[in-house]
Amino acid sequence: MDLRSELLKSIWYGFTALDLEKSGKVSKSQLKVLSHNLCTVLCIPHDPVALEEHFRDDDDGPVSSQGYMPYLNKYILDKVIEGSFIKENVDELCWTLTAKKNYQTDKTSCTVLPEKDAFRLWCLFNFLSEDKYPLVMVPDEVEYLLKKICMGMSIEFNCVELEDFFSQDSVQQSGITVWVFLEMMNSGKLTKGIDKSITSMAIEEVYREIVGDVLKEGYLWKKGQLRRNWKERWFTLRPSKLSYYTGEDRKDCQGNIDLDGNCCVEVLPDRDGKRCMFCLKTLSKTYEMSASDTKQRQEWTTAIQTAIRLHVEGKTSLHKDLKLKRRETREQRDKRQQSKEEELQRLRALQEERERKLVELDLLKEAQKQAQALMAQDEQRRRQQHEQLQRALEVQLQEAEEARVSMQAEMVLKEEEAERQKKRIVELEEMQKRLEEALQLEIKARLDEEAFRYAQAGLLAEEEEKMKALMCLQEEQEEYILKTQREKQELKQEMESKSRSLDEAQRQLEEVRANRHRVDQDVVAAQRKLRQASTNVKHWNVQMNRLMRPIGPGEKRPSGNSFSSFQIPTQRDPGLRLRRRSGSEDQDEESKENVDNSAGCDLEKRHSHTSNGDMDIP
Repeated sequence: MDLRSELLKSIWYGFTALDLEKSGKVSKSQLKVLSHNLCTVLCIPHDPVALEEHFRDDDDGPVSSQGYMPYLNKYILDKVIEGSFIKENVDELCWTLTAKKNYQTDKTSCTVLPEKDAFRLWCLFNFLSEDKYPLVMVPDEVEYLLKKICMGMSIEFNCVELEDFFSQDSVQQSGITVWVFLEMMNSGKLTKGIDKSITSMAIEEVYREIVGDVLKEGYLWKKGQLRRNWKERWFTLRPSKLSYYTGEDRKDCQGNIDLDGNCCVEVLPDRDGKRCMFCLKTLSKTYEMSASDTKQRQEWTTAIQTAIRLHVEGKTSLHKDLKLKRRETREQRDKRQQSKEEELQRLRALQEERERKLVELDLLKEAQKQAQALMAQDEQRRRQQHEQLQRALEVQLQEAEEARVSMQAEMVLKEEEAERQKKRIVELEEMQKRLEEALQLEIKARLDEEAFRYAQAGLLAEEEEKMKALMCLQEEQEEYILKTQREKQELKQEMESKSRSLDEAQRQLEEVRANRHRVDQDVVAAQRKLRQASTNVKHWNVQMNRLMRPIGPGEKRPSGNSFSSFQIPTQRDPGLRLRRRSGSEDQDEESKENVDNSAGCDLEKRHSHTSNGDMDIP
């Protein structure tokens, strides 16, 4: 499990906590705040332009987890550098988001775990959970974690209570969620009668061992490199290094010993008043240490060798490796269980086949018994016939003997007759053999007939099934024919209705064309009247100019600008100025003539206005 997978598990809880409606989508404003906080705790430079561009306000609505993953991968997870941030800060951020919504307990209860212990159990759950969403932890991993916690509290783990818990209907056999796990821990069944401080210490120890990759911790005596004196230090062993502090609070780090493939551990004899000594050799230095007893020295040397082995194998965590091995073991166990189930199913099928064969064998034995009974009856009938023939022959021989005694004279004839009788006997014996052969053939024919009857019964059953299928197909065909006829009738009616509608539309189109022709004729007549009216107006304007009084002698002719204009109104009707839409050539010429006439009228009016001023009429 790489760093990206670990971070995604915690971020998944934060995302689901923001999904208040449980619709699988979160608003863009909340995702913007979550992304900003993740960049802060992961020590990634903020990109406000990309953040605003990706989560700008528009009509797209909330974003699903699949829609958020591209931004999360590109702008956050791809920029994560291992070792540049504290993983616990990321877990605390996501725990704060999800605990407010999901982890709501009675704070007054004496069995409820403190917030810090619940957070550590949440981190342990995420570490041991399966790499599938929604996150669950399988029963084997739950048992492993509870055993580690009980070992830290120095109590014996009770498997019966765990089996009872998983046997409940509300608990799925495929695994439990973290909130069900915390509810089980808060029920007090595991920590009944144990002080909370002991439980907290055990949880912290397991948390540091599994999540913090601490292989071993404890006090050891260490010999100095310069003064060569012995000092007691608190040592913390991880897969990559061995750190030592002044105290178990791990605040003042005195040094780190990097572990690699060139390091080795050796057990030393007791000297300088120290016992249970061992040394850790590196390429540059040799560190001498002393444990409290032989057991502690063995545990420390084994743990350091394990750390060196992990570093050589390129593994960063012992418990990740153990988790993968446990998963492989479970998969192998499941495969074995599945193969056993398949084998049992195959054995059951074979047993059923064997029982079926036995039933068929019993039926065959019964049929054989019936055939033997028939053969016995035929044999008895054949024997009766043979006995009858023998009795008949004996009677004939006795009659022949009597005839031989009574009639010596006819001996020759009787001997000839005896010869004929002997020939007949031979023929009868041959006939008897042929009858026996015919009987055997009849028995065989009856057996074959019985087999043919079984086959005929099967063929009749198959023929009956095919006949039923044929009848069903015939009924479906008839229904389809009826449906097709109905659809054809509906299409015919629809075509008739559309044909009537088309005829009606053509009739209306003819009426519209006739109306348009009449309107065109009315427009031509109106234009003709308009030209006549324009000609009349022009004529009357000329007559009026002639009837004006001429200027008398001796009077000064005034200029055209000093007289007021006098105009006789023309009788023009604006309603008569119509234009046809068809745009034919004759109508365009008539329109041009109307425009010219109108222009002439206007010119005459201006002339009359110029030549005629205001006059005093006597």
